[in-house]
Amino acid sequence: MSNYFGKDVFKLGFGMMRLPKNEDGSIDIPQTCKMVDMFLEGGGTYFDTAYVYDGGGSEKAIKEALVDRHPRESFTLATKLNASPGVCQDEESAKQQFYTSLERTGAGYFDYYLLHALQYENIDNYNKFHLWDFGRELKEKGLIKYFGFSFHSTPEHLEELLTAHPEVDFIQLQINYADMENANVCSRACYEVARKHGKSIVVMEPVKGGTLANPPQRVADILKEANPEASCASWAIRFVASMDGILTVLSGMSNTQQMEDNMSYMKDFTTLSDAEYETIHKAQEALNSVRTFPCTACRYCTPGCPMNINIPEVFSAMNCLFLFGDKKKADWQYRDAVRGHGKASECIQCGQCESACPQHLPIISYLEESAENLE
Repeated sequence: MSNYFGKDVFKLGFGMMRLPKNEDGSIDIPQTCKMVDMFLEGGGTYFDTAYVYDGGGSEKAIKEALVDRHPRESFTLATKLNASPGVCQDEESAKQQFYTSLERTGAGYFDYYLLHALQYENIDNYNKFHLWDFGRELKEKGLIKYFGFSFHSTPEHLEELLTAHPEVDFIQLQINYADMENANVCSRACYEVARKHGKSIVVMEPVKGGTLANPPQRVADILKEANPEASCASWAIRFVASMDGILTVLSGMSNTQQMEDNMSYMKDFTTLSDAEYETIHKAQEALNSVRTFPCTACRYCTPGCPMNINIPEVFSAMNCLFLFGDKKKADWQYRDAVRGHGKASECIQCGQCESACPQHLPIISYLEESAENLE
């Protein structure tokens, strides 16, 4: 596996869940093309998408911006099969996702293929639909090169899965300096389980849905004092890229400016120094003193909401209030979040969102608090 898991692998991956959008909500293909070109020219190779991203729009955008424009051997591509209840209901539809993804992307094969967002709430489907065997079959046929899974559950659950399925080549974990000891995410404990089993790790949410790219002022001040030239996002991404066993760190870049910033420090990546680790420790302490709704804006909660509540944007407005104390801006963000959508107070407490949330957040309670503060 040295071609993909060797020490010379480029440590930044292009996560294509948050691609730039046009005013009508469609993906901005010209800007995506430019970002793809910048990434490849800078030495990047790993592109990450999923069957469910943007209702399939992300995989289609990859065909237009990447596959149709660059030699297949010049990049590696990862996508994912999501068998969660509500996405598919039987084995046939679950397995069909692979072939649909292959058709959407036109890639011919996938370098990395993952079972998507495994957790207690959906694991039964992955088992009863025989998707572990399906991954092995695809690998034997040469339709995928490496098989793994992305994970949003407890360290104990991860231990159970890796013990039962030692054949997986790699796993994808949420790791960032804010969540190392977070009881809902358990970044450190999950990382340690993965390494104990000798698995290489793809990191997702290194900047926690953008929170660590624009952290509270007290955190930003600590980072800027240590290095005035470095962006806050660079500290977060370099932190996880410096850990042992990391295959690549996914950054869900949404515009060319984010791509330029990330490539500026990852092109010639250097691990954090002892002094820089101490700076991160100070930032962690400062961050822990500020309350937020720890939403990463993955949007897994929104498709099945019967009241069409734009949950991530509602929480973003609340976090503006928490982090910056800016009631006027928070009110403006909330008004924008509910335009064409349900209000936080219109939640019927069905629980669909909470069962879908990878962060296991008490969304119903958060919506009640949002309504109290912003309506």
